[in-house]
Amino acid sequence: MNVASVAVPVRTRAPGGTTNAYLLGEEPSVLVDPAARTDELDRLVAERSVEHVVVTHTHPDHVGAVDSYAAETGATVWGRYGRSERFREATGREPDRELLPGATIDLGDERVRVLETPGHAPDHLAFEADADGPIVCGDCAVAEGSVVVGAPEGDMRAYLTTLRRLRAIDPPVLHPGHGPAIETPRVVLERLIAHRLRRERRVLEAVDDGAGSLAAILEGAYEKDLEGVRDLARATVRAHLEKLAVEGRLEWDGERATSRRR
Repeated sequence: MNVASVAVPVRTRAPGGTTNAYLLGEEPSVLVDPAARTDELDRLVAERSVEHVVVTHTHPDHVGAVDSYAAETGATVWGRYGRSERFREATGREPDRELLPGATIDLGDERVRVLETPGHAPDHLAFEADADGPIVCGDCAVAEGSVVVGAPEGDMRAYLTTLRRLRAIDPPVLHPGHGPAIETPRVVLERLIAHRLRRERRVLEAVDDGAGSLAAILEGAYEKDLEGVRDLARATVRAHLEKLAVEGRLEWDGERATSRRR
């Protein structure tokens, strides 16, 4: 299946300040994550018969031009099943139809399969371009660096499960929401899993060493300068604490953490 992409400038803290919009297939095609309108994306849309518009998730830097392109093309707009209110608040419109994980969108002889990939966001989906094809993975992965998984929006347990599920699928390519295509998915997914587990160990060690407040745990869990990203790091540490508490590895009441080794 043909996969075309355009890096669309948006207001985002992701590297490069752009979100990738994708067109899967040609006649007909699916438009994924139209974050904003640009001349290049307009041209690609005009060259294809866009019959469907979908989003990986409803964060503002992925949905800005959903309504505009839907109105122009007459495409069916799909939202995540059970998340229509969230979709409406993000896009300004109701979805025409709703998607369930495992469903497919038929494109003639080709199909796009919907994958459940929560973690970065509770409504996150990914889209597999035909059987055993590349996967448009939104904010599940990036070629370099890491993805923000911050509480209360993010769920670290779910995110790690998503990374492992994608690793098991082992697609030929991952097409992320930000940055270049991931040509070695298994290598990158294993790197991201290892990164999260290292950070988890640092959080747990900080609590075991006596850090209780979020601020104290944050200082123990990070060695690098957090200027400009401290809020994201705090949300990430909170997500790790919530995961560790659910697993019974520490106690966390939303304000203070307590080691279970004492």
